[in-house]
Amino acid sequence: MNLAQLGATHIVAQVLGGRNLNQALTEYQRRHSELTPQQRAIVQDLSYGTLRFYGQLAAMLAPLLHKPLKDERLRFLLLVALFQLQYGKSATHAVVDHAVRAARELNPAASGLVNAVLRNFLRQREALLATAAKSESSRHSYPQWWIDRLQAQYGERADAILLAGNQHPPMTLRVNQRHISAADYLALLSQHGIEASLIAPEAILLTRPVGVDKLPSFFDGVVSVQDAGAQYAATLLDAHAGMRVLDACAAPGGKSAHLLELADIQLTALDLDAERLKRVDENLHRLKLSANLQVGDAAHPPDWWDGKRYDRILADVPCSATGVVRRHPDIKWLRRSADIAGFAQQQARILNALWHLLASGGKLLYATCSVMNEENRQVVQDFLQQHTDAHELPLHQDLPESGQLLPGDLHDGFFYALLQKTT
Repeated sequence: MNLAQLGATHIVAQVLGGRNLNQALTEYQRRHSELTPQQRAIVQDLSYGTLRFYGQLAAMLAPLLHKPLKDERLRFLLLVALFQLQYGKSATHAVVDHAVRAARELNPAASGLVNAVLRNFLRQREALLATAAKSESSRHSYPQWWIDRLQAQYGERADAILLAGNQHPPMTLRVNQRHISAADYLALLSQHGIEASLIAPEAILLTRPVGVDKLPSFFDGVVSVQDAGAQYAATLLDAHAGMRVLDACAAPGGKSAHLLELADIQLTALDLDAERLKRVDENLHRLKLSANLQVGDAAHPPDWWDGKRYDRILADVPCSATGVVRRHPDIKWLRRSADIAGFAQQQARILNALWHLLASGGKLLYATCSVMNEENRQVVQDFLQQHTDAHELPLHQDLPESGQLLPGDLHDGFFYALLQKTT
């Protein structure tokens, strides 16, 4: 366990120092190829959990330290151990013992301090939890600016959104209807001992997450992992056979693949990042699908556009990702309030640039995985005021009229607005 604690300590330190969690995890696993799959999973769980509840954990740790630690690594180790003690299933004595061993590897002189701090936490747990709960930031484990924005926008619903962001995300599958029906795949899962339920025509929610290697025929392209909220995009865009379609910010390719599964279209999958576009290619290859992969900036079409207009455009634009924070807990501590306005400006540039590529009568779906109005409804309203040849179409009856999906038990947080160019 102390090996996992040390790994999580390193990763948490990297993230709170400004690094992306996925990048920190990937580099750590590359440098420690000797780790077993189980050890890698534990390191990942400890890293995610500590960052998910960092606000609360930091508030409880502060009064246990009489003075700042000279070795910052010890602080991160203590945070990881506090997460285990508060939220983990391991025996408390084992967590403390292994943390002391881990401390000896970091700083032999500090093992006694780590032991004392953790044992004091166990003795004072209830009082420390009560004190941490007095502050909104530590009670919810979010930056105060984030809480303030949600409360101003959603009122009483803000607490539920914050709570959802601290839960483990659901694992949902998208069934490739070209190969098998959702009902038949559900039966196949049952035969393999995997409990699941059908929550949408192509969406299957697993009762408990499993590795993709455990999913029947995953590597044969029969099924993909995709949040139920993200699965709305392809059906909303309503692309038909023969249409020219652009997925303007395509990586990692889930929505591109879904579009191709639903209709025989001429799809261009565009992304600014060539490395991320490789993931699109890998996903399409597994699903035995093909598209024109194009590296380019959606906000600057002259660099890549062939001059032929598209019948459908999916603009799944870069955003704050505040609707998927439970999948990326580092976002809470890496984002700044000013970032929201910056994303909104970038989104407006992309939306305006792509509109000129849309054929008359064509449809553009604006999408984000944000719950912030400034990136969503406000961007769309400003766009509609500037473009008299654009009007907004109603969404599916099972979607909110506002287009804003909030994170919950069945899906993450997303926003959709379907726009049509008038003739």
